[in-house]
Amino acid sequence: MTNPVDQASHRHDTPDHVSRAAGPIPVLRLDTARRADGTFDETFLAQLRTALHEIGFLQLTGYGATPEQIGELTAAAARFFTLPLEQRLRLDNRLSPHFRGYTRLGHEITAGQADAREQIDFAPDQAPVPCEFWDAPYRLLEGPNQWPDDTVPELRPLVEQWAELMSTIGLELTQAIAAALALPEDHFDQYFSDKPHWFGKLIHYVGAADGTDAQGVGPHADWGFLTLLLQDDTGGLQARPAGTDRRRDTADLARPGAYAGHARALRLGRQTSGSWSPRFACPGIATPPSPPRAAGPR
Repeated sequence: MTNPVDQASHRHDTPDHVSRAAGPIPVLRLDTARRADGTFDETFLAQLRTALHEIGFLQLTGYGATPEQIGELTAAAARFFTLPLEQRLRLDNRLSPHFRGYTRLGHEITAGQADAREQIDFAPDQAPVPCEFWDAPYRLLEGPNQWPDDTVPELRPLVEQWAELMSTIGLELTQAIAAALALPEDHFDQYFSDKPHWFGKLIHYVGAADGTDAQGVGPHADWGFLTLLLQDDTGGLQARPAGTDRRRDTADLARPGAYAGHARALRLGRQTSGSWSPRFACPGIATPPSPPRAAGPR
């Protein structure tokens, strides 16, 4: 039997429902979000409200993954990124009109600079919609993924299993956010029901070959409703809490397998009549050179 991350290998000297504050970036346990009767725990909601309203960033544990699951996923991703370039380029995202597949090093630009990263982009695997049936231009994003089934065949099922778990987590967090705003917990379900279009990445941050610091991805705010990031033990993820001008490293704050969560409070403010201030964190990554690694999925 396997144990969920953060349950068997770590002791807790405070009650499970209490967040483990780490400087200004809190750590919350998702498996303590609800009481035994299924309703949300008020202490958890208060901590979530503070984290996303005042900071815009948190770290999440107890979300249902096992160390084995995380290890298998990250190892498979690492195997892909160590393939010869010509094999990786069989999944070149320029071959996909839906922006799926592999992006080679230096082809992602953030804040006007090339990022020292390569990645696989994926989303819900769907049949493409012919343009004559589009009701909006974004229907172009619907289509099939590209996977290395001939070289790393285990990657696709591992990612699909992970995406299913992330969808469950995303729904639970979205409902918790609604409850934290004193709204019915299904308030946001109308935006994400049926076939929500999430977007995921498997990212390999390479670092600079000359030993200097390199921009893995520059400071930015994501455009989605929620962002969930899983990083490996190399570190590099930084967050700038709202109201500050200094980015903080998060690697030393999280437990193994912890998820970093980023919410667009600006978007929430628009969707809740401004009850949340238009503030958001700006996660950024600056990675020194390191062995090949996968920081994802995202």
